[in-house]
Amino acid sequence: MIRFDVLTLFPGIFDGFLQHSLLAHAIQAGLVQVHRWNIRDWSQDKHHKVDDHPFGGGPGMVLMAPPVVECVEAVQGCADPPGRVILLTPAGERLTQPLVRRLAKEPRLLLICGRYEGFDERIRDILQPWEISIGDYVCNGGEVPAMVIIDCIIRLIPGVLGDTRSLQEESHNVPGEVEYPQYTRPRVYRGRAVPEVLLSGNHAAIAAWRREQARLRSLQRLQRPSLIHQPLGDHPANAPVDTQAVITPSSEK
Repeated sequence: MIRFDVLTLFPGIFDGFLQHSLLAHAIQAGLVQVHRWNIRDWSQDKHHKVDDHPFGGGPGMVLMAPPVVECVEAVQGCADPPGRVILLTPAGERLTQPLVRRLAKEPRLLLICGRYEGFDERIRDILQPWEISIGDYVCNGGEVPAMVIIDCIIRLIPGVLGDTRSLQEESHNVPGEVEYPQYTRPRVYRGRAVPEVLLSGNHAAIAAWRREQARLRSLQRLQRPSLIHQPLGDHPANAPVDTQAVITPSSEK
C-alpha cells in the first residue's frame, strides 16, 4: 500500500479525481490512501492568510514559510513513516517513467502544491524536499501535477491494474520507446482497414509487427535515431534491453 498526503490551499479540487476510475477502486480495495490537508489551517493570521508580497519588490504573491513548514511537520507526525516530502515546482526534476518507478517504492509521499509566485525559499531550506516538475511549463498551481503523480504511481501498485501485462508493453516502459498502434472493432471504418497481420492468428508475426511498429513510432515521435540500431528482438517482453542505447542524452537536457 502507498499513502499520499496532499498539502494544498484548495482540497476541493480533488473531489472528482478521488471518486472515479482506477484510483477510486484502489482506495476502496485498501491499496492506496489519499489524505488532503488545507495549508490555511496552519496560518497564524485571523483571516487564514498564507501569502504576502515578496521582499525586494516584484509581481504577485509568495507563499509564506510558517504555514507550509508547520503543515508539513504536523502531517508527518500524524502517521508512520513520516514520508518523503515532494515540492511540486516547475524548477524541479522532470517527471519520467523511471522516476515514477522510484516514487512508487516509497510507502508514503507528501505532495506540497504551490500557488501564486512560488515558495518562500526558507521552505526549501528547512524541509529539504524532493523537487519535481511534470514538464517544462507552468501550471496555475501544484494540484494538477499532484494528480498526475498520483495517477502515474498507482498504476504500478500491485493489484491496481486488472492485467499487469499492459505495463510491460506500454509507452516509456523502455526509455525512448512508445507503444505500437492498437486496433479493435470494426475491422473497416471509413475505408481504413485493420492490418491483416493482426487478424492472421499468427502470434509470432503479430509480435514482430508490433515490435517494428513500436520502433518506427518511437523514431518518428520521440526523435530517437539510436533506436534504429536496436534489433527487433530487444523488447521488454522478449529479452533484456540496454536502456542506455536508446537514450539520446542531448535531447533530455
